[in-house]
Amino acid sequence: MTQQRSLSAPARRARIATLIKSGEVHSQSDLVAMLKKSGIEVTQATASRDLEELGALRGRSRDGATIYQLPSDDTVGRLISLPAELILSVEASANMAVVRTPPGGAQLLASALDSASASGHLSSVIGTIAGDDTVLVISRKADGGAGLAKELRGLGTQKKDQLKRKAR
Repeated sequence: MTQQRSLSAPARRARIATLIKSGEVHSQSDLVAMLKKSGIEVTQATASRDLEELGALRGRSRDGATIYQLPSDDTVGRLISLPAELILSVEASANMAVVRTPPGGAQLLASALDSASASGHLSSVIGTIAGDDTVLVISRKADGGAGLAKELRGLGTQKKDQLKRKAR
């Protein structure tokens, strides 16, 4: 029996994004069951809100089955729509920035940063390495870590400012 655990919303959404990328999430009830199997208890309403927050859409797999998919054509939108809570802190060293996230949030953030880099929207990034709660972001410039850290902090701050304006 898997022990149930409580995750922050950003960490839970990171897990959901990983499940969606597997191509096996056919419905919200599938998602709830998959999360439960991995020890995360959620209601279908919570799963629905998480799917909406991630921008997940129903589409067709290569074999024609209906599955949830994450949008890939709007990298900047995906990057900006990441929850501000995913970027807890950023530190720089030489050509690297180390970003701390809530547990389970690193892979979602790293994936978004890699996509933004590949599309040219975050051209200062060569790539990322993600653990569970830490992302190592590598700059193209040998001394670009500080500038990269500043840019990444700005992403978190920008989203937090947007949330504050919405709350007013």
